[in-house]
Amino acid sequence: MFIGHYAVAFAAKRLAPATSLGTLFLACELVDLVWPMLLLGGVEHVQVRAEHSRFSPLVFVHYPWTHSLLACALWALALGVAYKLLRHDTRAALVVGAVVLSHWLLDAIVHRRELPLLPGGQTEVGLDLWGSIGSTLAVEGGLFALGVALYLRATRARDWTGEAAFWVLIAFLISAYLGAAFGPPPSSLAVLAGTGLAGWLIVAWGYWIDRHRSMSLRT
Repeated sequence: MFIGHYAVAFAAKRLAPATSLGTLFLACELVDLVWPMLLLGGVEHVQVRAEHSRFSPLVFVHYPWTHSLLACALWALALGVAYKLLRHDTRAALVVGAVVLSHWLLDAIVHRRELPLLPGGQTEVGLDLWGSIGSTLAVEGGLFALGVALYLRATRARDWTGEAAFWVLIAFLISAYLGAAFGPPPSSLAVLAGTGLAGWLIVAWGYWIDRHRSMSLRT
C-alpha cells in the first residue's frame, strides 16, 4: 500500500492538531523509509518479478526488521516515546505510535501471505488485495479520498502557499502511485531503494505544508 498510508496521516491530523503533518508522514511511512537502507545494506531482501502479482512486481523475500508485526510495533513504540520526550504530549505520542503501527495493518490487507508476525517466525499473513487491480484501486483510492477529506475539514490554508503546496502534493502522490502501479518495474535494486528514500522528501514537504496551514474552527 502507498497512498493508503498517507491517508492515515492526513486523517490523524484531526486527532493530534499540534502535531506537524510532516511528523505524521514520517510515522505512516517510517518502516518504508528505513527499509531501503536495509536493502542497500543487504540486511533485508526483495526480488522483482513482473508475474508475481497483478498490482506489484515485488517479492518480499526477507524483511523481518521493518515489516514483521513485532518489529513494526517496536518502531511505533520508539517513535511514540521519542515524540513524548520531545513534545511532552502523551495523546499526540499515542497517535504517532498508532500511525506507525497502522502501516503493518494496511500492508496485511494488500500483500500476499508474506508479512511475518515475528522476526525469524514461520507464520506469515496477507490478504492479497494486490491480486485484483480494481479492488486495490477502489480500496486504497477510497481510503486516500477519505483521509484527504478529513484533513481538509480539520485544517485551512493560511496563505496561498498552504493551498498550492497541498494540492501539488496530492497530485504528486496520485501520479507516483499510478506510475508505480502501471509503469515498468524498477530496473535495479538501487533504483528501487532510491525511490523509497525519496519518501524523505515527502516528509519534508509535509513539514512545509504544515507551516502554512492551521486548524479549522470546524474541528
